[in-house]
Amino acid sequence: MEVEQIAKQARQASYILAAATTEEKNTALTEILKELTERKREICEANRKDKEKAEADKIDAPLRNRLNLEGDKYETLLAGLVDVKKIEDPVGRLSLATKLDNGLNLYRVACPIGVLCIIFESRPEAAVQIASLAIKSGNAVILKGGKEAFYSNQALVDAFQAALPRAGLPANAVQLVSTREDIAGLLKLDKYIDLVIPRGSNALVKHIMKNTHIPVMGHADGICSVYLDKSADLLKAIDIVVDAKTQYPAACNAAETLLVHKDVVDSILPLIGEALAIKGVIFNADALSQSKLPSEVTKPAEGDSTYRNEYLDLEISVKVVSSLQEAIDHVNNFGSHHTDSIVTEDGHAAEEFLRKVDSAGVFHNCSTRFADGYRYGFGAEVGVSTNRIHARGPVGLEGLITYKYRMHGNGHCVASYGAGKKEYIHENLPIDQSYPKAPSLAD
Repeated sequence: MEVEQIAKQARQASYILAAATTEEKNTALTEILKELTERKREICEANRKDKEKAEADKIDAPLRNRLNLEGDKYETLLAGLVDVKKIEDPVGRLSLATKLDNGLNLYRVACPIGVLCIIFESRPEAAVQIASLAIKSGNAVILKGGKEAFYSNQALVDAFQAALPRAGLPANAVQLVSTREDIAGLLKLDKYIDLVIPRGSNALVKHIMKNTHIPVMGHADGICSVYLDKSADLLKAIDIVVDAKTQYPAACNAAETLLVHKDVVDSILPLIGEALAIKGVIFNADALSQSKLPSEVTKPAEGDSTYRNEYLDLEISVKVVSSLQEAIDHVNNFGSHHTDSIVTEDGHAAEEFLRKVDSAGVFHNCSTRFADGYRYGFGAEVGVSTNRIHARGPVGLEGLITYKYRMHGNGHCVASYGAGKKEYIHENLPIDQSYPKAPSLAD
């Protein structure tokens, strides 16, 4: 099918989804959950085909790790659907109510964006997270997964398309394309597609941004830092750094840089180095930190470029800083504005770090791995945004809605207002979260 036809179908489906009730959308999610449960064996077989091909093609280990869908991953996938169903529907929520004149009221009401095109690499469970959030928020979605997850993504989208009509929603609300040529075509279709969300490598995101007029929301890198302040607690520091680097090193919220205040280099860094080395971590260290780390797994940093590396593996850059301000400057200059954490018992230092670091997530005494839609209570996420407008950080339902203005009158005309005529009242009304109704339909 031509990509323009796919986009047209998505646009038509978006109109139906935008008008769907919360009950209808939740029924769709229930049917999808049933379908994914019934098709588990079939979907896992498709996933094994992808993994076997990835191994044969000698795809890098971090990418292969992201590809797996079996075992606990599949149960987590199903649980995520249940969580999305439980989340309050943001569509129809009021954020402003104003009485312009007697009988003339203005409301700002949340509504879906429309048609999303979401491009992601490797992780097939992302297809389920994204599609479920799109449905709950009333958006149609066109998915493009990585070629390494071709069979998995197709099996998952087939399940969605089989389930949606049983809930009275169009199967074309969730569609899949599979080639780079498809994406090149879709990026030209700003008539039908309202937002592009790329999740993946720096090269992927930058390519998308350069080749479309459609708004793009996403992040180009996940260069996250953990800074150990001079007042850092040793045990907290060890636990946080080990978790941030090794709990899932292929994730975009894993720590890629460790900054250490010069006053605690001798007391903290050797113990952290030992703890990380046990987990198989390799260090790229500056001159001041090299002697404090296990020599057999430590390499000298290659200048500033070292601190722009997103390893997505058991490897980390290490740098000693002389002050809190130097740490903040380093994060802002070399980081990717994703998520950064300070470990300190000094509340003033923590507050300064959180206030001055320009990232979507700024954490105190906790792992960067918490930067995740599921852990934030969003149910799931379509990606992480480092943009400064619309949505920032893990993007859940709230990031997939916009708003429209509804006005209810009774024959009101602009010509009635002005000098020597009627004046506007402009009175703030209580915000009743029930959807505003036209006066003739009011209860």
